[in-house]
Amino acid sequence: TAALGALLRCFPCERLCGGCAVPPGALPPAMPPPARRRLPPRTFRSYLPRSHRTYSCVHCRAHLARHEELISKSFQGSHGRAYLFNSVVNVGCGPAEQRLLLTGLHSVADIFCQSCKTTLGWKYEQAFESSQKYKEGKFIIEMSHMVKENGWD
Repeated sequence: TAALGALLRCFPCERLCGGCAVPPGALPPAMPPPARRRLPPRTFRSYLPRSHRTYSCVHCRAHLARHEELISKSFQGSHGRAYLFNSVVNVGCGPAEQRLLLTGLHSVADIFCQSCKTTLGWKYEQAFESSQKYKEGKFIIEMSHMVKENGWD
């Protein structure tokens, strides 16, 4: 029976023993289990209407652009194919810098998802060749960072 008593847990002191010399109430009460931390619902600065075909961030599903804002699907990003958009939402803009791209010298600023901070592409700030001026103020988003949502068949 001594071996059996050694295997029994003493609840007042939480030790394995055959009996306890600690009087009840001498130990502080047990701590409650840690509360489950609830994450706040993810919110975006802008939501696009559900009735429109949209492009969203593939990483966090933040809305990025309506299909109606698409100008061209024939662009090349830093890591593959990209789309040119007239306007986008839920993106932040980094500092502008000059880059020599396939179509010449441009002043561009990297854009990133406001929700998950993933770099998505860039914004054309200034084009130095007259044939490229139509890109100024437009946005490139790489296809690998976008997913189509709402009514694509």
